[in-house]
Order: sequence, then structure tokens, then C-alpha cells
Amino acid sequence: MTEAQIPRPRPKRSAGRFPLPFATPVIPYSKQSLDADDRAAVAAVLEGDWLTQGPAVSDFEEAVAARCGVPHAVAFSSGTAALHAAAFAAGVGPGDEIVTSAITFAASANCGAYLGARPLFADIEAGTWNVSAATLEAAMTPKVKAVIPVHFAGLPAPIEPIRELVGPDVAIVEDAAHALGGHSGEGEVGSCAHADMAIFSLHPTKAITSAEGGVVTTRDPELAERLAVFRHHGMVRDPERFVHPEGAGDEGPWYHEQQHLGFNYRLSDVHAALGHSQLGKLDAHVAARNAIAARYHEGLAGIDGLDLPPRAGEGSLHAHHLFVVHLREGTARRLALYRRLLENEIRTQVHYIPVYRHPYYRSAFGYGPGLCPEAERYYSGCLSLPCYPDLTPAEQDRVIEVVREAMSDG
Repeated sequence: MTEAQIPRPRPKRSAGRFPLPFATPVIPYSKQSLDADDRAAVAAVLEGDWLTQGPAVSDFEEAVAARCGVPHAVAFSSGTAALHAAAFAAGVGPGDEIVTSAITFAASANCGAYLGARPLFADIEAGTWNVSAATLEAAMTPKVKAVIPVHFAGLPAPIEPIRELVGPDVAIVEDAAHALGGHSGEGEVGSCAHADMAIFSLHPTKAITSAEGGVVTTRDPELAERLAVFRHHGMVRDPERFVHPEGAGDEGPWYHEQQHLGFNYRLSDVHAALGHSQLGKLDAHVAARNAIAARYHEGLAGIDGLDLPPRAGEGSLHAHHLFVVHLREGTARRLALYRRLLENEIRTQVHYIPVYRHPYYRSAFGYGPGLCPEAERYYSGCLSLPCYPDLTPAEQDRVIEVVREAMSDG
């Protein structure tokens, strides 16, 4: 179950200064934006011969690769599966370490733990809420096999200085789950100009969706091959890649080899058809998210104690998967705002609890609070407001008015 699907108790109607009419619709923090073309694309697959991985997956991969300007894109059943596969393709294994942001969904770190590596955590920059070469450098050790910088909330992180820091022997896997459709002076997110691989999530809350799904982009054909093998149980069917090629001659054309402990991480044609249809709407979805963000910046400006999120620099495009505000007074004030919004049928989220504070990371790796001071400060006051392409101006006005009221109440 994803964070957006976690059931929430239905709150009582507010009797405060912002009374709601009967059956006021809920404003979620995010949701998918689908249309008739998307439904028709899925229906066409259901009427065809393929349901699982087939020609629709290949077509989708080619379209994603073309969009990102890379020769290879490999689709997966989820963004988490894509991260797991990318860490495997990078050669991460027992005894290795990986470094990722303290402020991210746990999958960014779990992908290393799945393979027996130790996840390490870099702090974030106060001005971007992203990791940087400087914060990563403080976490690096000689055992680091891969770094996984996160484009948090859709703001592209600078990868070129990270490449200069780690050199050619440490893999860079961009966690671009939030950032499809964004770009910076380094190019389109996913172009792998300075990274080995980039991963995207296609969850319903993201810029485009395939219901569930993920994609890895890369310029390296060997990495693309390792990714494709990993998503299909680690099995190889190409005779030129067989470890024991005599098997094909002795047994027959059905011969294949499981060469790695892979997983069934394949994306179906049904999901791929939806993703491909949605890809054509990517620019419109990102533009809508940026318009919503601009309206929030205008409507929430000047509120005492409330910081608005970092903006993209000149020549860059923020994908605005999230619009996160930060309450300077911290946890108690955030909880009060969260509750006021909930009473008014407005759903919000907190992105994220620093990964190392989760019980698994405390017990398995000995982590605890205080590891990354800026991440801790950020977490104490962050709150994600509703941000998705179908959010109407009237709904956004409701959000802005309730936030302003709550903050003025002290």
C-alpha cells in the first residue's frame, strides 16, 4: 500500500471560521490525471494478444528513451523495482556501501540493503532540500560503490559536480522518481549526461502514471542488458551470452540459463499502454504543476513563520511533484496546520521522515536521530500541500485560505 492510499479517519466538520457546505469534496494531496485517450489505450491492449510484457512495453521504452535523449530505457513493475535493478546493474553487493539522501522515500536506500550493502546517508542543502557534492562528500567512504542523489520534489539536483567528486569508478544512479519532465543546465532529467543511470516512478501521484511502474534510463548497453536480465528472474536466452553454450546444442532452442538471482519485475503491456499514452501529456502536466506552484508562491507569500519551497534556477525546470511548505516553529505548529486542513477536507502529507530514523535502519544499522542536522530541521516542519494537474483554482483558493487562517491564529 502506498502512502497516498493509506486510509485516513474521516474528520468531523469544522465549526470554525471557514465553515464548509454539506458534502464538500475532499481535496487529496495528489492524484492521477486520466482522460479518454488513456482509457482507450488500455482497452486496445485488452482486445489484443498480449497482456504481460510484449510490444507495448517495447514501444513505451523507446518513447521514454527518445524523450530523455538516451539509447536505452528499461521498464519495471515499480519505481522500487527500478531502483533495486539499477543497484544490481551497478554491481552493488555484500560488503559495499551506497550513499543517498536522508530525505527521500525509503526505497532509495533499501535498494542497497536488498543486495547486502550498507546504506549511508548524506545531509541536504538548506537552500535546495537536495544533496550536493559537498554533503555527499561528508558521507563518502572507500567502500562506496554507488551514490543515489535524489531530485527531491522535482527540483533537479546538480549531478556534474557529484561526478567530479566520486570519479569514474563509483556509479551514479539518479533517483528521479519526482522529476520526470524537469531539466537543468545539464539537460533533461534522465539524459544521464553525468550519471550511469536514472530511475523514474510511474505511481499515480507522479507526473505521469502507468498505475504502477518504473523506468531506468542509461547510455550504457551493458547496463541496459543487466537491467533487462534482472527484471526477468536473472534468465538469459541469448546464446552469445550463455555460460554453458553447449547446452543449447545438446538440448534444443528452448535452452536458457538463470545466471543471476533476479526477480519478476516485468511491466505488463496493460500498464505500458497507459504509461505511453500519459507520456504524451507530460509537458502539459508539468506546466500545470508549475502554474499551481506559482499560484501558491503568490497566495502564501509573506506569512510569518512559513517558508516556501526552493525555486528552480534560471535555465532549469522544476517538475513540481510536490509543493512543500516549511513551518519554522516546527512539529507542534505543523500538526496544528495539518489538523486544520484535515478538518476542512484538505489532505496533506509529510515528505519525508529521515530514512535512518525508521526502526529498521536503527536496528539493522545502528542509526538514530541527529545524523543529518539539516534533514532533521527540515523534517520538523515540512508539509506537502495538494499539487496535481487537476487541482482547480477554487480548490487551491480553499487550501490557501485555510493555511492563512491557521497561521494567523498562532
